[in-house]
Amino acid sequence: MLYTDQAAKLRTLQGFNMEVHNIKNLENNPSSMVNTKPLTKVIAITSGKGGVGKTTFAVNFSIILSKFGKKVLLMDGDLGLANVNVLLGLVPEHNIYEVFKGKKSIKDVVIHTHYGLDFIAGANGIAQLANLAEEQREAFLKDLETLEGYDFLIIDTGAGVGQNVLGFLKPADEIIVVTTPEPTAITDAYGMIKSIVVNKTEKKIKLVVNEVETAIEAKKVADRLIEISAQFLKAEVENLGFIYKEDVVPKSVRNQRPLVVAYPNSKSASCIFHIARRILNVKEEDVGTGIGGFFSKFFEIFQNS
Repeated sequence: MLYTDQAAKLRTLQGFNMEVHNIKNLENNPSSMVNTKPLTKVIAITSGKGGVGKTTFAVNFSIILSKFGKKVLLMDGDLGLANVNVLLGLVPEHNIYEVFKGKKSIKDVVIHTHYGLDFIAGANGIAQLANLAEEQREAFLKDLETLEGYDFLIIDTGAGVGQNVLGFLKPADEIIVVTTPEPTAITDAYGMIKSIVVNKTEKKIKLVVNEVETAIEAKKVADRLIEISAQFLKAEVENLGFIYKEDVVPKSVRNQRPLVVAYPNSKSASCIFHIARRILNVKEEDVGTGIGGFFSKFFEIFQNS
């Protein structure tokens, strides 16, 4: 859906509460659902370069999913410049590496935010996972069993194509690549897509074009990346949507209040709402591998690297 006028935007926003109501009714009606609860779906959000709004998107996207009635766990996977907590206005006392080392339990590091989602801070020590003893890995995986009921694990990775970033991307169920219309950002986004394809085939790659002036501009950028990815990489990239460039976005960052909370009626917030709804409109057989399954593969990757 393209937000070409104010009326269309308002209609979408007015329909939000009805969407949430319908989703919650579906979840509370056992006869209309599959008997077994699906495993957590892991979505990694990445970019070819920094400064394209990846983390801002990850935070606001996660909040919107939680507003749809989904249980969301957001993890900061940016090992060098972790700043998800800054956008959420949080100061974490502990991080996930303390769990890897057996100093804390997973529940000790999960922060329950007033935005409706849970958050885990990352740490530079993740790069040392290859050195963890087998009993430490097994203890961590067993500890993960206490994390029940999450519909989504959203991981905000670092920028670029380093091993730490790819370590999060390879085991994820889906990958969202964020870019902007800037030529350098487009080039780097293509480089990221290429790295994903080279390292892991048949990966679901989705594209979000951020900071666009018009819907036409967004379509041109998306079409270009999708076309060259198909032509030169034989990769299928899905256009997930776009986000308008607005002054309220950097303002919300400065104020440490997520965009969709501080400016829910903005065009950019509407776009993120639409993207989240598209993620939810998936086929029943499109299920996740679960948090435990993700981290099992995650450990294997670091052991083999």
